[in-house]
Amino acid sequence: MKNRWSDQDAEQFLAKYSEQWGADMALRTYTTRLLGSEEALVLHGGGNTSVKGPYRNVFGQDTPALFMKASGFNLATIEPEGHTPLDIEYLRRLCDLPKLSDDAMAGEFLTHRLVPNAAAPSIETLSHAYIPAKYIDHTHADAILVLTNQPEGDKLIREALGDGIGLVEYVKPGFHLTKRVIAAYEANPGCKALVWLQHGIMTWGKTAREAYSAMIDLVTRAEEFAAKRASKPLVVVMPASLDEAKKRLATATPIVRGLLAQPSGDPDRPYCRMIVLPLVNQEVLDFLGSDRGKELALTPTLTSDHLVRTKALPLWIDNPDYNDPAKLREQISKGLEAYSADYQAYIARNAALMPAGMNPFDSLPRVVLLPGVGALCAGKDARAARITHDITAQTLSAKARIAAMGTYRGLTEDHLFEMEYFSLQHAKLQTDEPPLGREVALVTGAAGAIGSAIAEGLLEQGCHVALTDLPGAPLDNLGAELKKHFGERVMTAPLDVTNPTSVEEGFDAVIRTWGGVDLVIVNAGLAMVAALEQMDFAAFQRVERVNIEGALLLLRQSARHFRAQATGGDIILISTKNVFMPGAKFGAYSASKAAAHQLARIASQEMAEMGVRVNMVAPDAVFSHGARRSGLWAEVGPDRMRARGLDEKGLETYYQSRNLLKAAVTGQHVSKAVLYFATRQTPTTGATIPVDGGLPDSTPR
Repeated sequence: MKNRWSDQDAEQFLAKYSEQWGADMALRTYTTRLLGSEEALVLHGGGNTSVKGPYRNVFGQDTPALFMKASGFNLATIEPEGHTPLDIEYLRRLCDLPKLSDDAMAGEFLTHRLVPNAAAPSIETLSHAYIPAKYIDHTHADAILVLTNQPEGDKLIREALGDGIGLVEYVKPGFHLTKRVIAAYEANPGCKALVWLQHGIMTWGKTAREAYSAMIDLVTRAEEFAAKRASKPLVVVMPASLDEAKKRLATATPIVRGLLAQPSGDPDRPYCRMIVLPLVNQEVLDFLGSDRGKELALTPTLTSDHLVRTKALPLWIDNPDYNDPAKLREQISKGLEAYSADYQAYIARNAALMPAGMNPFDSLPRVVLLPGVGALCAGKDARAARITHDITAQTLSAKARIAAMGTYRGLTEDHLFEMEYFSLQHAKLQTDEPPLGREVALVTGAAGAIGSAIAEGLLEQGCHVALTDLPGAPLDNLGAELKKHFGERVMTAPLDVTNPTSVEEGFDAVIRTWGGVDLVIVNAGLAMVAALEQMDFAAFQRVERVNIEGALLLLRQSARHFRAQATGGDIILISTKNVFMPGAKFGAYSASKAAAHQLARIASQEMAEMGVRVNMVAPDAVFSHGARRSGLWAEVGPDRMRARGLDEKGLETYYQSRNLLKAAVTGQHVSKAVLYFATRQTPTTGATIPVDGGLPDSTPR
């Protein structure tokens, strides 16, 4: 492991933060981020750091304080306010107590924050308070876990790291762990680090650099020691190619995602879905195809910190039949039934350890291992799935390194259970869920005015949105813009709606990212202006291919996908008022959109038995969404302006004045109509919402 300390970078942190936060916190922030940037040390909010120093109150008085990393904060991106100041003298008095419940301890932390609205500090706060060093770092370093998660791990640690290391036997994080840390520190006067068996490592120093460098040095020693002892690596007995695995994903992942969906009890939204992020690389394929892959995979997590994300065990599917989707579904379904039964039995065996008033998690796995494909990692949204994905990658890699040295030793079942159902760990889980937080949408024509407005509206409701359009700057720019605001809930996939292969590949790209699709917005369209007697036939065919054939291909692929996923879905076709109120010189657009509208009505009948709702939104005169101009009006506008002797602004005013409500119809209005159907406010399919301000000539409405 490389020591990444840079005097130049440290000076930049001092320049940025010292004036407001002081030099100690500036450097604390710097080395905390250095630790957080190493996935081999910590993942997604794991680990913690602290610094001791004075806290100045409103009277200008200094109080001795411990600035402790707040629970769940990501070390890689932490700001100074991510370290909560606490009264260290009071914390040290707590350390002297013979016993203290974890809930009472957490309450004491909250009442002795020196900033009342600061975030709740880590459960390991007292260990940092007791050890006198100014800077303390704690990580769940892979290399340390590789050594401690073996029989006689204590001996391996001493052999690898040498003298001056204290050892802490595993116990659930909380007050009991604090007492063990204190005992280990006092039993090893002058020690320079503590290794917490099957948990992690704590280092310290007088300076931020000293504490950080000690961590890097000791972890590097552990890495080198394990590498030298790796005498019996896993042997691949069932080889699988990466290309073949990626092809199989398109078949396997929607089946898994559908079977992981839980009944909700709501007839309008009958399933509580999961986002599924595939972990597919050659290392994972080789692990799953190895002589000891299954045996190793079906052992508990590396550290108890992972349990609320991954559960103790994954589901393993033996000999999956990727050539027969029906048989594969049966194999996965039976595997899930067995897993669920085992999990219920696990809860029953440990019922005495369940905290009063706490409800069990669902009994389905968070990780499904498919030899020949990889690991499918589930979470309630993209962030949760990503955490599961990254922990799984780390776990499989570390277990392979352990197997090359010796034998894996996981935590006992009672330790696993008490940590999985530890209320203070659950605080790391976000419980609020937006209306579409578990849904995945695919939007065609996303780079245009209406498409971008719809995508933005869906994202604001928590949806995961795949932006599709022809490849190029408009799609790329939209993706970059929305990712700034909505992060990993946005992806882009170039897609030509007139090409069956491109449509299929677009769906496959979403499957590789989030596991499947629940909502399809058929929005891509073309327009042209020409009288029938002057119409160029080739130009008409271009419009027809996009508006009719494109709609058909999207409907067809959606139906195939929804049948495989088997949890229903929604299709919303962006129609037009021209279906009901066609205009002169607009025959190609009006006729082709009418055909697409009719296809959607037929789809509403054919797909209802799958639980799929198909509805239409018919807007009129949407000229732009922010800086994005409508492609339709770029085509149509010049002719309409010439015919009416208007400029662009005058044309917009004309269309506004002709509707009953004198309303300027916007992309946001169309988006809200889409959201009405997407959130299933009523049991409706085959219906059209006009978004036109009221046009009497376009009835029936």
